[in-house]
Amino acid sequence: MVIKMELPKRKSVRLKGFDYNSNGAYFITICTHKRKCILSNIVGDGVYDIPQIHLSEYGKILNKYIQIMNSKYENVSIDKYIIMPNHIHLIIKITRSSESGLSQAPNPTNSIIPKFISLFKRYCNREIGQNMFQRSFHDHIIRDEKDYLKIWNYIDTNPQKWKKDMFYIE
Repeated sequence: MVIKMELPKRKSVRLKGFDYNSNGAYFITICTHKRKCILSNIVGDGVYDIPQIHLSEYGKILNKYIQIMNSKYENVSIDKYIIMPNHIHLIIKITRSSESGLSQAPNPTNSIIPKFISLFKRYCNREIGQNMFQRSFHDHIIRDEKDYLKIWNYIDTNPQKWKKDMFYIE
């Protein structure tokens, strides 16, 4: 007798109908598996000391692959990023001409951003020797310059606000 168990259906967090191949900027957050604080430490109390990030060995590996991937693709760039203790924030830009030959498929799972993130995770996991990340990632389509600057500032000030961060775990 075979018992079939239905897995819960995951709700897609991608914007329905949006072409994730299109030029633009995207704010991406990737969390570690079970939000374990293994990527960095925030050092400094913020009173006299501006909190700074000290990368762990895992964080250094992630930093290495962010640099590699940023230089590897001519039409995809990481404009800004930060490696927090249990998550990473990135601003990823897609800038390509219409003659680039890439598919214009509107299906978000077949687009540049998810493939880029998947490849990044795969490189890191392979070198580290285990799955470091939660299954998915959060994305926000940056709509204009004001939104872009707000996110840039959020990334810059994230270490100072760590203890108030939604991802903070003591």
